[in-house]
Amino acid sequence: MTDGPWLDPTDLLLFARVAECGSFTLAATQLGWPKSTLSRRLSALEERLGERLMRRTTRRLTLTDFGAAVLEHAREVVAQTDATLALAEHRRAEPSGLLRVSMPADLAVGVLAPALAGFARAHPRVSLELDLSSRRVDLVAENYDLAVRGGVLADDATLGARRLASFEGGLYAAPAWAADHARGWTHPRQLLEPGVEGDLPHGLLLGMPGRAAKPWALSRQDAEGGQEVWSGLPARTTQANLPALLLEMAAAGLGVTATAELLARPLVEAGRLVRLLPGWQLPPESLWAVFPGRRLMPAKTRALLECLAEALAPCRPA
Repeated sequence: MTDGPWLDPTDLLLFARVAECGSFTLAATQLGWPKSTLSRRLSALEERLGERLMRRTTRRLTLTDFGAAVLEHAREVVAQTDATLALAEHRRAEPSGLLRVSMPADLAVGVLAPALAGFARAHPRVSLELDLSSRRVDLVAENYDLAVRGGVLADDATLGARRLASFEGGLYAAPAWAADHARGWTHPRQLLEPGVEGDLPHGLLLGMPGRAAKPWALSRQDAEGGQEVWSGLPARTTQANLPALLLEMAAAGLGVTATAELLARPLVEAGRLVRLLPGWQLPPESLWAVFPGRRLMPAKTRALLECLAEALAPCRPA
């Protein structure tokens, strides 16, 4: 704002309505404003502009020459306001525009690809731009509309969030590998024991390069209703930061991996993986949609959010 005179565009809208109605009483009725408030606002506008906009008598209002000139500008403000409201209404009715989204590649490819394709077909006016890298984007600074993230969310007042799914996980391997190495297994500690041929089980671990992988934490309900917990890692390991690769390597018969049931399900349904020790589970995790904490969510973002929620509904607890 400058140090000079400043106009509230609302005053121009009020002036235009009074001029069109030709009456403070009628304009106040249409606007739902007190007549005294309307008169006071326009008097303040005239004082700010330094000239009279209209002449008032007991019977009628007439515009001054200056008032007629200002009315043209006021009508432009009205037109722009109407156009903005029409655009907002149109966008609510028909999602459109660029929609920038960040999500894990394995989730997008292995689970959500059909839903994303369906969204793109249903909303041809939306240009969908997906970032499937492993980095955690800054939604506000990088102008992203939505991100899909797992685990515990950081406390950030600039963001809103909605839980899309809650899922368990476990150990998975190829059927042939399970038959050769895990026959008769009853406890995760057998991951540390040599197999029938004397070789140690091969663990396929999720982790970032240069960092030690976290131990697998598995638990089950015991016969007395308590919880038994085991934590550890196989002695032989391969580590990567892409769950989809680890799943494919497990399906190829290299070893066993610990992953979310949500990600393993397509390969299990295809007969390429089986669950090992099904009574033992990884800690449950939540999957979240995260978005800039705007008061009004754009229609394009809201439409995709509902699409993802519907696709992942089977993973939400009852």
